[in-house]
Amino acid sequence: MNIVVCVKYVPDAQGDRTFNEDNTTDRDNVDGLLSELDEYAVEAALKIVEAGEGEVTVVTVGPEQAADAIKKALQMGADKAVHVSDEAIHGSDAVATSLILAEAIKKIGTPDLVLTGLASTDGTMSVVPAMLAERLGLPQVTQVSTLEVEGGTAKGRRDGDVASESVEAQLPALVSVTDQINEPRYPSFKGIMAAKKKPVETWSLADLGVDAGQVGLDAAWTKVESFAARPPREQGEIVTDEGDGGTKLAEFLVAQKFV
Repeated sequence: MNIVVCVKYVPDAQGDRTFNEDNTTDRDNVDGLLSELDEYAVEAALKIVEAGEGEVTVVTVGPEQAADAIKKALQMGADKAVHVSDEAIHGSDAVATSLILAEAIKKIGTPDLVLTGLASTDGTMSVVPAMLAERLGLPQVTQVSTLEVEGGTAKGRRDGDVASESVEAQLPALVSVTDQINEPRYPSFKGIMAAKKKPVETWSLADLGVDAGQVGLDAAWTKVESFAARPPREQGEIVTDEGDGGTKLAEFLVAQKFV
C-alpha cells in the first residue's frame, strides 16, 4: 500500500500572525509548524501501513521553512518526503496549490491512496482535497471520522449535524480526514533520529512541468484586498445589581440579539 499524504506548513496559531505588504500571509516573521489537522492524516496513513505493508510519502508546497513540516511528519514515521519549493509559488491560491500538488503526486507515481487533513489551519477553506481529486481523476471520500482500507476499498464514516453517512470508494482514491479519526502520535527519540536519514527531495515548478504563469499571486483567482488588525479587547460592562439586575441582563441580551 503506497500512500501519499499532503501536508502544509502554517503559521503558529499562538503567534502574532499578520500579512505582508502584498496582502499575503506573513510566514517569515512568525514561527511555523506542521498544520495540526494534517497530523491526523499522517497518523491515519501510518496506521494503515503498520497494519499491512507499504510506505508513506509526505508532500508539501511552500517556502524553505516548510521543511519543518516535513521533518515532523518523518519523525512521526513517514518513510520519505517531497518538498515543492519555488519563488514563483508565493501568493498561490487553492486552485494553484491543487495544481502543484497534483503534478507532484503524478511525478511521485501512482499511489493507492492520497490522504489530506480536513483543512489547513491558516486558510481553513477545505477545498483543496476536492480540487486535487478532480485533477488526479480520483474518487473522493471526504471529511471522514473513521477510515478502513480493505480489499481495494476505502470506507469511512462522515458525521453531519443530523446524520452519519457511510461512504466508500474503490482504490486508488483520495480521502480527507477530520480530527475525530485518531490521536496523532508524538515523535519518539528513535523516530527523531531515524528521520535524519530519510530521503527528502526538493522539486521546483520546472521539475513538475508547471508554467510559473499558472501559479503565484498574479494568477490567483482570489486575493486579499485589505486587512486591519483586530481591535484590542475592551473592558466589559459591570452591572451593579440593585434589585433590577435581572432586568438589565435581559435588556443586554435583547440589545445584542442573543435572545
